[in-house]
Amino acid sequence: MRILVVEDTEDLADAIIQRLRKHGYAIDWASDGYQAEELLAGETYQLVILDLMLPGPDGQTLLRQLRRKGDQTPVLVVTARSRVDTKVDALDLGADDYVVKPFDFRELEARCRALLRRHHGIAASEQVFGNMVFDTATKKVTVEAQTVDLSAREFRLLELFLSNLNRVMAKDTLIDRLCSLDQPVAPNAIELYVSRLRRKLERASVVIRTVHGQGYVAERQDAP
Repeated sequence: MRILVVEDTEDLADAIIQRLRKHGYAIDWASDGYQAEELLAGETYQLVILDLMLPGPDGQTLLRQLRRKGDQTPVLVVTARSRVDTKVDALDLGADDYVVKPFDFRELEARCRALLRRHHGIAASEQVFGNMVFDTATKKVTVEAQTVDLSAREFRLLELFLSNLNRVMAKDTLIDRLCSLDQPVAPNAIELYVSRLRRKLERASVVIRTVHGQGYVAERQDAP
């Protein structure tokens, strides 16, 4: 669940980044339109939080470029412009949602969760997998009605597996989704995260299986 924040106000960008990282998201930051263009050309994101008023290419230009390339990455526009015409223009250019500054961080987080769910074809925050319940809104996981204590990163790793059930996930892909560009990653980090997650979900109806030479796959089993 890697997110790109495109915002030129450093204090606001830092607040957004710290808030989302506490929830286990991998966040990259672009402070102007040129940095955003470079990152969008070379990296893959599951969500872009985009300010409209930027040095260099502005947010509308970036959004137009993104959609002209056929890139369907969800875009949440965040701007001080509150006029209806501005909102309409952004939505018509391909924005998926819109938040006006100043905003409540709880609303921003909820809108991010909604866009990420929608991108994966998931309607509600709570999903049931046999004896396991996974809720992105409360960040709570239960197995046989018992709460499972997961760290923020373990929660996001499980979210990745559940969003790609029965699909093999390469280690490099998992690292790319879980870690920001400025976060150093140990070579065996994914193995450690997966090992811890397996231990905590040993009674769950979802198991994480190693596919040698390829990565990992999460599969549903109704009789763990």
